Amino acid sequence: MMKRYGSVEAGGTKFICAVGNENNEIIISETIPTTTYAETIKKVILFFKQNTVDALAIGSFGPVDLDISSDQYGCILNTPKQGWTNVNIVLPIQKELNIPIFFTTDVNSSAYGEMYLNSCNNLVYYTIGTGIGGSAIQNGVFIGGVGHPEMGHQLIKKHSLDVNFKGVCPLHGDCLEGLASGPSIEARTGKKGQELDASSDVWDIQAYYIAQAILNATLVIRPELVIVGGGVMSQNHMLERIKTHFKRLLNNYVTIENIDKYIKTPSVENNGSATIGNFLLAKNLLIKN
Repeated sequence: MMKRYGSVEAGGTKFICAVGNENNEIIISETIPTTTYAETIKKVILFFKQNTVDALAIGSFGPVDLDISSDQYGCILNTPKQGWTNVNIVLPIQKELNIPIFFTTDVNSSAYGEMYLNSCNNLVYYTIGTGIGGSAIQNGVFIGGVGHPEMGHQLIKKHSLDVNFKGVCPLHGDCLEGLASGPSIEARTGKKGQELDASSDVWDIQAYYIAQAILNATLVIRPELVIVGGGVMSQNHMLERIKTHFKRLLNNYVTIENIDKYIKTPSVENNGSATIGNFLLAKNLLIKN
């Protein structure tokens, strides 16, 4: 009998639940609005009771506790999402479904899907949206010691046109997330990114910051591939801007054979790589057992 695998993309706005087959194809999916913790988890459980799976992977917004030896394993920790701080999203689902569950960050799920889709065991994935998250995989394994990486909060140099902007991160001000996330665009201009023309200076500022993040990952981790996703990257001109800044910042210090192939946007639209990644992570649970 063919196995079925479950995916939950747990976001601050919506939870996307999906069931996949052995070929990582979606059989059925449902989008559940993120309302209260109790209501949202109840609907997730109902979906998988009606659409049973053999194993499930959850990629969640964070920060989250991924340490299986921790009392808070499976919890969303100090999130600004009201009503979702220190709540466990693994335990109630595990209790009701009684199946193996893999728990990770949403960006880790996306990175794992891209690893498979690009036949690449070493990569970095950045998502640039309402917040900024990052994931790194080396030799097929997620990087992270006592917790998952917080690559969105690295410190970067200011753009010359942006020296007076304080940033929007409530904790660090002008970290990467504070300077390059979607809300930073509106904080500078009074307009959302989709309302701005491609000629606006803000895009060059954003690209400069994202290129710095890719440079840092390149020098620290030396991946084969860097994927840049998220809402900010829906602007078609952004990828080339980032590559231009990256080339200048790298200044041929290390060899990148083909920058056009090295820095890419996701292989699947609408963050579909996260669903594929979750199917694969769920499948791994059964292989290990």
